[in-house]
Amino acid sequence: MRGFDYHAPSTLDEAVSLLQSAGKTARPIAGGTDIVVQMKESATRFPYPAALVDLSRVSEIKGIEYSATDGLRIGAGATMTDIAQSAAVRDHYPALAEGAGVVGSFQTMNMATIGGNVCNAAPSADTAPALLVYGAEAVIVGPGGRRSVPIADFFVGPGRTALGADELLAELRLPASAAGTGSAYQRHTPRKQMDIAVVGVAAVLTIDGGTIRNARISLGAVAPTPIRAPKAETALEDKAPTPEAFAEAAKIAAGECSPISDTRGSAEFRRHLVRVMTERMLIAAAERAG
Repeated sequence: MRGFDYHAPSTLDEAVSLLQSAGKTARPIAGGTDIVVQMKESATRFPYPAALVDLSRVSEIKGIEYSATDGLRIGAGATMTDIAQSAAVRDHYPALAEGAGVVGSFQTMNMATIGGNVCNAAPSADTAPALLVYGAEAVIVGPGGRRSVPIADFFVGPGRTALGADELLAELRLPASAAGTGSAYQRHTPRKQMDIAVVGVAAVLTIDGGTIRNARISLGAVAPTPIRAPKAETALEDKAPTPEAFAEAAKIAAGECSPISDTRGSAEFRRHLVRVMTERMLIAAAERAG
């Protein structure tokens, strides 16, 4: 690695000020599980940062808080282990706990943060599909103060987000779920661990009186950004949660994605996985809703 300046602020304001003064030459670092690898590959794939702003001492971006009225607040500095083991997340947002629980090895989970997983903006990010189906909002801090962005608008393209060069993701907020809501997330990988998703699927269903009142489906690794499947969602609403309804919605979802072919799987294979996994996640979400 080449040389770089290192800063370790203790507050968000200080971190933002450092990013503002350094401009596009600085990068924030939390767990470092993405950026350290990127710095090693910078000669061919990533710009090398002239400065790193270490966020590990900034207490404002840490913690997980839940209330039945306000929903869930996750600090951007919360680790995958924090999220996967949180009782509030497991009980009320299980798809997110499942996504966090498959990010790399146990050692990686102890270091990797949800802020890094989101801000890296990989289409295959394991927490992104769950954040999409839960309707999360990204709380961003910059020189102009705080602003909130729906997570669907936060992802701009592969490796690109709505963040400005002098802005930071401070936290993620997820609304409280209605009674009778269940959710699930699953990904397909060639290996059980230490791999990235070929396809990831999250589903949320709210069922009342034997009828689906709300359905949300999101897909990872099958488009330039993680996406929702709105046509499949609409096909489920006001329907009974039957295997036939789930199979039809899964078929529609497979037609809503735009996967590529690469060394890890063909576009046709990915569409097949979307159909199969969406059906499975809808069944799992319905069981949990019950």
